Amino acid sequence: MKKIATGLAAAGLLVSGAALADRDDWPRDMTVGTASQGGVYFVYGGGMASFLTEELGVNVSGEVTGGPVQNVTLVQTGEHDIGLVTLGPAFEAWTGQSELAPGLEHKDIRALFPMYETPFHGITLRSSGITSVSDLDGRRVAVGPAGGTPGTYWPRILNALGIEATISYAGAADSAGQLQDGLVDAFVFAAGLPTAAFSQLAAEADVITFGFTPEEHEQVLEAFPEVAAFTIPAGTYSVQEEDQASVAMWNYAIAHQDMPESLAYEITKTVLENNERMMQIHAAAAATVVENWDNNSFLPFHPGAVRYYEEIGIEIPEDLRG
Repeated sequence: MKKIATGLAAAGLLVSGAALADRDDWPRDMTVGTASQGGVYFVYGGGMASFLTEELGVNVSGEVTGGPVQNVTLVQTGEHDIGLVTLGPAFEAWTGQSELAPGLEHKDIRALFPMYETPFHGITLRSSGITSVSDLDGRRVAVGPAGGTPGTYWPRILNALGIEATISYAGAADSAGQLQDGLVDAFVFAAGLPTAAFSQLAAEADVITFGFTPEEHEQVLEAFPEVAAFTIPAGTYSVQEEDQASVAMWNYAIAHQDMPESLAYEITKTVLENNERMMQIHAAAAATVVENWDNNSFLPFHPGAVRYYEEIGIEIPEDLRG
């Protein structure tokens, strides 16, 4: 930690009072792929876009998408400049197994910085009688938008647990509305904490949130090596009195390898050196810190990001240098 802090101080001396790096090859406008309204990506990405606009003088805008699966492909094809992704869908795209673009290896994507963990959890009306994931058997379940992390992984999780449910795909806000209207029996999702749609439901309806039982938890961790054990702390939502067992994937911001090195450097530096400002956008950004860079095990970092990390004393392994 001391090495990182010392490096940060040195980097600050180097750039203090100096103009930003050469912008000749910078775009005038950039787009950040987020996800559906009501989820954390939408809030985090839109707020980050506004912050980058203020700090870098480039017009950056957040755009609603289907989530990580779509965002990876939008960056790979150059349609979006920055994408917010979870590492599970990113790895599938990297190896040509994306459901959106099967057979296309997304080898042009590069990591910029870590965002936060995405835990998997659910919410239901108290009157439903549902208290665990296994209780979803035979029920109608909203899983978020198709192409997003929850829409991709929740059906797989249910299948791995031997649970047969009727799946509904919709954005977070729409899924919450379906639950309130009785169109579905539960809404399971994956997003940073607290998830806006869950918080709103907790304020407006008699609901409970739920995670995994010990048996379910063990099965999911064994079936999906791309997730890690996670605990959703008591009090995350007004209706949650106890810790809940969950699993989570890490989220990263990515860019195309052709993004100008100086731009990738400034984006990474701006976000990672202004954590308080990022937390004003969303509490999940508490994890958007330099120390979490190493939660990425396969995706090469953009050369601009590598330059920033090495300036502050972090040595990026050769296999993670883009």
